[in-house]
Amino acid sequence: MSRPVVTRFAPSPTGFLHIGGARTALFNWLYARGRGGKFLLRIEDTDIARSTPEATAAILKGLAWLGLDHDGEVVSQAARADRHAEVAQELLAQGAAYKCFSTQEEIEAFREAARAEGRSTLFQSPWRDADPATHPDAPFAIRLKTPQEGATVIEDAVQGNVTIRNDQLDDMVLLRSDGTPVYMLAVVVDDHDMGVTHVIRGDDHLNNAARQMGIYTAMGWDVPVWAHIPLIHGPDGKKLSKRHGALGVEEYQALGYPAAGMRNYLARLGWSHGDDEFFTDAQAKDWFDLKGIGKSPARFDFKKLENLSGQHIARADDAALQRELQDYLAAAGLPDLTEAQADGLARAMYCLKERARTFPELLEKAHFILVERPIVPEEKAAKHLDTVSRGILGSLTPQLQNASWTRDELEAVTSRFAEEQGTKFGKLAGPMRAALAGRAATPSVFDMMLVLGREETIARLDDAATGGDA
Repeated sequence: MSRPVVTRFAPSPTGFLHIGGARTALFNWLYARGRGGKFLLRIEDTDIARSTPEATAAILKGLAWLGLDHDGEVVSQAARADRHAEVAQELLAQGAAYKCFSTQEEIEAFREAARAEGRSTLFQSPWRDADPATHPDAPFAIRLKTPQEGATVIEDAVQGNVTIRNDQLDDMVLLRSDGTPVYMLAVVVDDHDMGVTHVIRGDDHLNNAARQMGIYTAMGWDVPVWAHIPLIHGPDGKKLSKRHGALGVEEYQALGYPAAGMRNYLARLGWSHGDDEFFTDAQAKDWFDLKGIGKSPARFDFKKLENLSGQHIARADDAALQRELQDYLAAAGLPDLTEAQADGLARAMYCLKERARTFPELLEKAHFILVERPIVPEEKAAKHLDTVSRGILGSLTPQLQNASWTRDELEAVTSRFAEEQGTKFGKLAGPMRAALAGRAATPSVFDMMLVLGREETIARLDDAATGGDA
């Protein structure tokens, strides 16, 4: 019987949750959730000088926004240092590791001489096979005995078999001379102790896998399935950086992308399922596999992100969308909606979300709800409110006063009125948009009237009709 799938995301808390890290977390989450497995979270905080509580909080906040829930408690790697050291001592006791008394000065002298002579600078410790009787009473590091012949083969689910000659690998330090464990040891011990079956991470860790396999082998532990995914590049094909735009996940929330759209886009960034572009979380969990991950770096494309985000906004549940919109306002540092604005937005959501690709676009379409009287139209809209147009609005208002407030009735009344004026409704739409929203581009005039209600609609039309020359 096969073991249950266990994946993990293990970021270093030295900054925000990078978009590449978010995709790695998503791939691990999808793989575990789609197989009824566990998705674990470990904070690799062994770099005490650079790790901060604020960075850890930012990572947790970013994952929460993306909706990537983890199983169990968050594991702190630094808190497990004693366990890491215990494994190093165990490897030493069984002869798979050795004490190295070489100082940093001696190691650097070795490398300088090697460079001068044109040979490999890979450090070869003189203490590897030394008689313990010759050991000095001095600080020492513990190094892993790496095989010096043959090769290590990384069986990678994305990259295929990757072969690295053992003479290209040094005897990795496991425990520093001050007794602290190194990151490479900590990762292996933690993954083993946490029961991780699949290590899905960036391909910048591919060479690390060869060195880490030495620990698995020496300890007699099961080697996890490796899956090293290509990095994300910008549209220009270069490694994603600040010059390409937002990098941290929280920045994308503040820009107004919905979390579902972000999940969909990140899943497609380097992974594919046929020609499918838009899909739900349920479909992604069902479809995601390691075979669908490409070997080449993915290119970040804001237009594709916007397109998918728009599709998710259009299909979202209205109440859930409004809750996420409130979270966006907080993330962007914008004022919260008043109770009246929130009520109006809830009524209008059906006519706002169809063509909005981001929350700022949705709010722009919702301007007619958010604005208060008296409405000052923008320049483009104001051109529709000349003397003739205001007179027409003044004549239309009494007819709307007695109409039953349904879409069919409102369309019938305005159509009859346009006919009486010897014009078409299209000629009325511009002045009505300007009066109701102060904008030239708005949702349907009838949708706005239905959302605003009889009293507010007529009040706005009256304001425009009596507002003086434009």
